[in-house]
Amino acid sequence: MYEFAAQITIFIHFLFIVYVVLGSILCFFKTKLIIFHLFSVAWGVYIELSSNVCPLTYLENWFLQKAGLRAYTDGFISKYIFKIVYPIGLTEQIQLYLALGLIFINIILYLFLYFLKKR
Repeated sequence: MYEFAAQITIFIHFLFIVYVVLGSILCFFKTKLIIFHLFSVAWGVYIELSSNVCPLTYLENWFLQKAGLRAYTDGFISKYIFKIVYPIGLTEQIQLYLALGLIFINIILYLFLYFLKKR
């Protein structure tokens, strides 16, 4: 049960990351999401630049500890999504580039959507 909860948590973590990177596209259809998305982007940039750990990581680890596991057993979540959320060899310099990329991608998407909506 706890391992399943950990897998659900890592999946939600993955979806949040996708939302942070590409959520501006959703804002085109639902403009009320803009404030939430901008806060999400700010959170993502903060996590990358401060070298802090997202609270979802603590929740995942807590579920794994309750399940008596140190890591995920083989499965789709651990094999594919875990490596995206927690890449091996992540350095401070890479985190800086990720944060800058996150800002750049969202600025480009928001500008694109702004000019598209203006038409």
